[in-house]
Amino acid sequence: MPLCQIIVNPDRPFEVAVKQFSRSVQNAGILAEARRRRHYETPQARRKRKAEAQRRRQKRSRF
Repeated sequence: MPLCQIIVNPDRPFEVAVKQFSRSVQNAGILAEARRRRHYETPQARRKRKAEAQRRRQKRSRF
């Protein structure tokens, strides 16, 4: 699991640190992975999801 860590500057407001932390969590994909792991996904469903994502990527790259 990726680690998100920020260094808080005492001179800056707390809200800035929270926003910076939220951005780093979003970029690391932690929330997306937690949502994905919330329920068990069968191997068949995983293959289907990955194949569909691959088709979308290929469709976008053609244009």
